[in-house]
Amino acid sequence: MAPKKKQKVLVTGGLGFIGSHVVVKLINEGHSVAIIDNKTNYGIIDQTELKTLFEKEKFDSVIHLASFPRQKVVNADPTQGSKVMSEGLLNLLELSRQTKVKRFTYISSSMVYGDFTDNVEEWEDCNPQGQYAIMKYAGELLVQDYTRQYGLNHTIIRPSAVYGPLDVCDRVISKFFINALKGEKIVVNGKMEKLDFTFVNDVATGRVQATTSPKAKNETYNLTKSQGVTLYDAANMVKQIVGKGNIEVKQKDKDFPSRGALSIQKAQDDFDYSPEMNLNEGLMIYYH
Repeated sequence: MAPKKKQKVLVTGGLGFIGSHVVVKLINEGHSVAIIDNKTNYGIIDQTELKTLFEKEKFDSVIHLASFPRQKVVNADPTQGSKVMSEGLLNLLELSRQTKVKRFTYISSSMVYGDFTDNVEEWEDCNPQGQYAIMKYAGELLVQDYTRQYGLNHTIIRPSAVYGPLDVCDRVISKFFINALKGEKIVVNGKMEKLDFTFVNDVATGRVQATTSPKAKNETYNLTKSQGVTLYDAANMVKQIVGKGNIEVKQKDKDFPSRGALSIQKAQDDFDYSPEMNLNEGLMIYYH
């Protein structure tokens, strides 16, 4: 098998939780990597600087990670969320089109499916609920339309419940750990609600594989562990690892759909995506 051609890749949000892991993977494979990041939680990157960078570097690929990462943040400020998730995406698509980028990788979310049970596949209907999921799905449609109109090749990634080192402090797993370490109640919103928890290194590897795979051109992929775990079971794992904390079960959070495991068969077939980390092992690494 011929070695993969080394690429010049731009990673937006490359200093963030997932972006930093993606950058390491790309560098380890010998690709040339540029990072743009506003070094704040979320926000708009200066358009003039972006234009200069794109025109100078002539990137082969763009991996777009700079976005509001979850529903709670968008709900708090939907107008700013729209500016970042829609206007920011359009700016990058335009610059990619103008400078003839060969592949634009857009990071969407499993939230675009709405309510689903186990083994949902990429071809199934999307029914996003809430502003975050709707904006993510709208982003998918924008990316696909740039392929239709201008021939800008794309890859769309749908991750789920990513966790691991360097994560922010207000996602599910991080909140479980923080409360357990403080000896406070570990709050579970819906005892039997499931998430397809995915370790950050696994999803970072998959994103690099998808971006550099010829088979992934103009395709959409679930990139998860493909293993639904109840919030209650995940909270119990955290409690056992930390050695303290009490679990309090509350009603399901109405802002979030009911979810299960996503099928990753397509990614396995097209570029040998193979997530390695099970949840308990990943939680141990995260804790230590």
